[in-house]
Amino acid sequence: MTVSEVSAVSTDPGLCTPLAVLGRDVRVPLVTGGEVTYAALDYAASAPALQRVWDDVAAYAPYYGSVHRGAGYLSQLSTDLFEQSRAAVADFLGCRPDDQVIFTRSTTDSLNLLAAALPAGTRVFVFETEHHASLLPWQRADGAEVTCLSAPRTPEQAVAALDVALHGAPKGPKLVCVTGASNVTGEVWPVRELAAAAHRHGARIVLDAAQLAPHHPVDVAALDVDWVAFSGHKLYAPFGSGVLAGRADWLREAEPYLAGGGATRTVTRAGDGGLDVEWHTTAARHEAGSPNVIGAYAVASACRALTEAGFDRLVAREQALLTRLRDGLADIPEVRLLSLFSGDAPRVGVLSFTVAGWNSSHFAAALSAEYGIGVRDGLFCAHPLLRTLLGAPSAGPGECGAPDAAPGEPSLNALRVSFGAGTPEEHITRFLAATRTLVRDGAAWSYRNENGRCVPSPR
Repeated sequence: MTVSEVSAVSTDPGLCTPLAVLGRDVRVPLVTGGEVTYAALDYAASAPALQRVWDDVAAYAPYYGSVHRGAGYLSQLSTDLFEQSRAAVADFLGCRPDDQVIFTRSTTDSLNLLAAALPAGTRVFVFETEHHASLLPWQRADGAEVTCLSAPRTPEQAVAALDVALHGAPKGPKLVCVTGASNVTGEVWPVRELAAAAHRHGARIVLDAAQLAPHHPVDVAALDVDWVAFSGHKLYAPFGSGVLAGRADWLREAEPYLAGGGATRTVTRAGDGGLDVEWHTTAARHEAGSPNVIGAYAVASACRALTEAGFDRLVAREQALLTRLRDGLADIPEVRLLSLFSGDAPRVGVLSFTVAGWNSSHFAAALSAEYGIGVRDGLFCAHPLLRTLLGAPSAGPGECGAPDAAPGEPSLNALRVSFGAGTPEEHITRFLAATRTLVRDGAAWSYRNENGRCVPSPR
């Protein structure tokens, strides 16, 4: 079955078939004996590659050539493919005609690029709820002044808090950075309303869509954001490529992100013995060096695959699985679901929780070693948000096998389960059954601390 062939219906008449991904048949050993098909439930960190993406890249690989260099056939073909990939990404994002699409290494790289392009004296506004990739780059921007807003408890409160902060800001360039969907709670943020608030006060806004783009359509023009950033490895194209797309002016006027070949129009010797450099004003200005054409093509392939599969159907399927997951965990008294907003707030397939009496690393290790289920534990590169949600001023791994907090005290870490278009229903069912069994009966194996991680003890 190809990725675009998603018309078959699963055992649930309301759900379409999951998209074909690499690794869907991988079997892993269990410490208790035997093996089982691996249940990948850590999509928020890196989603498996779509089979369609892998096939497209494999078909192109024999024709690989240097981009924007050489007159040979393979070089010309690769250059065309690279630029067509840029156009495909722009179409996927609903970019405006004058927007630039820059290929980067990741969301982190994209936002660091934008931080380096800020006009002097820019004031940046960001909520403490952001992933570190969209929370920290602004701290290093030359001359920027950063205002970190407290975690809101409703979408309306987020808009109101930003409105107040911007209203009191001095004149000058301003930028708001906001996530589209939380990598911790999965909650979807009111991006359109935040963009309207930003623009009312003459500010610009960049959308961190790393967690939103794989789960929901992102339309730059409709949301009225100035820039959007996302990563290929979360969009079913894990080949070290990312995207920054949006307004060209700040990017055109900034110093190139990297200095080198491809970013320049001309380089000549200056009369004083130095160099005179004329830089490109297009996206190439910030793409110095030989471009990652395979990574760019993989991202474009994933964009096309999701569009062709029908985002409405994918979203409906994901929401049905998310409801099943949330309801199943809500039925376990020891489990506490983490959220900022109310229970009926829009969400994508990302959910974090704690389990009373359990160290999160121990629980995650048991899920993997005894059930073949991969989840994430810790603070998910969103330390301020997790500490707010957990009510804990600091965090630590705790003793392996022991609860991470004393009775009555807040947990220090959390567990996260995340899924997407390639997740079978059986993985959600197996995860809920394993969680119930672990909570009821405890782990069937003993575990030890190894370099700060819980791992199965040898027998």
